[in-house]
Amino acid sequence: MPTIALQSVSKSYGVGPLAVDDLDLTIPDGSFTCLLGPSGCGKTTTLRMIAGLEHPTEGSITVGDRVLDSVAQGTFVPTERRGMGLVFQNYALWPHLTVRRNVEFGLRVQKVPAAERKARVDAALEMMQIDRAADRYPSQLSGGQQQRVSLARMLAVNPSVLLLDEPLSNLDATLRLEMRAELKRLHEETGHTIVFVTHDQLEAMTMATQVAVMKDGVLQQLAPPMDVYHRPANTFVAAFVGSPPMNLAACDSSLGELAQRYLALTQTSALDAVATIGVRPEAVRLVEPGHLGSEKEWVFEARVRAVLPTGAAWTVSVTVGSTDLYLVTTDEVGATSGDVLRCAVKRKALHLFDAEGNRLDLGTDRELERNEAVQWIS
Repeated sequence: MPTIALQSVSKSYGVGPLAVDDLDLTIPDGSFTCLLGPSGCGKTTTLRMIAGLEHPTEGSITVGDRVLDSVAQGTFVPTERRGMGLVFQNYALWPHLTVRRNVEFGLRVQKVPAAERKARVDAALEMMQIDRAADRYPSQLSGGQQQRVSLARMLAVNPSVLLLDEPLSNLDATLRLEMRAELKRLHEETGHTIVFVTHDQLEAMTMATQVAVMKDGVLQQLAPPMDVYHRPANTFVAAFVGSPPMNLAACDSSLGELAQRYLALTQTSALDAVATIGVRPEAVRLVEPGHLGSEKEWVFEARVRAVLPTGAAWTVSVTVGSTDLYLVTTDEVGATSGDVLRCAVKRKALHLFDAEGNRLDLGTDRELERNEAVQWIS
């Protein structure tokens, strides 16, 4: 299927703010696009408009040169003629039908001949690795198996686009991990365009080729997952993507003042526009007490509030003056509450945001004259 394009799309339900507000979104052919955001951000409404289950209040939705929805033109293509498959949060399986009968349901509706129907169902069952359960009923399956049946049912009708609305939210942690791998494998093997709605940033980061982060019906950032992580467009994206979330400090806070003092020595661009400074917990590393910083590394001291072991890593809650922040390390932390730790952050790991919360670029390093008397520590 050609590129899906939403142009100036808005959706109003008549009361309250817009559910989707002037959305411009491009979904390339063969991409795995995640609509990511908290509850009420407009991601499911956007998916339902792509599917034809909701009508835009304004704007248009096109697939290549084909107009699916256009308020100005009065055009609307029904759901069943869009060539898209939908998988919802609830599996919507017929309890009185076997797995095979559930998977072939759509093909029966389309009156596909029996021989072709069997071949397509067999292929879908094998792809989703549930062919051995073909004669079981949904009540005899685990949650992960039921989700595979739901996906197989959509794949059997061979849709050009697969629309998934939080399909993994009912699964436990182990099954969610398993199904993420299955969906990624499915995308790589079939090349289908997938639009996936989730509030779980880990799902978006692990599966998507591009992530559309939304808040209050407004698109905040559209980029590949690692770009969203390394270069968040604003403070909302910075805080929403990442676990633990990015540490954000106002410039008038204890940590913010120290960071500004350091940046003033290394930054060529004016710092007057900076209102918030951010650093991801995993970018903060613990160093030896005698460790000194440099023009490319900021060093500061922090007092421990709590050490939280997670098994593979340690999350440490610390304070700098009146500012709380987190750091994550894979090295075992022997400190206890009240201990003082020396922390280091690479200059390039600092994120700057203006008063509106929008990202600012750090700029280039200033060539500094070496002075052995300078102490690069706040």
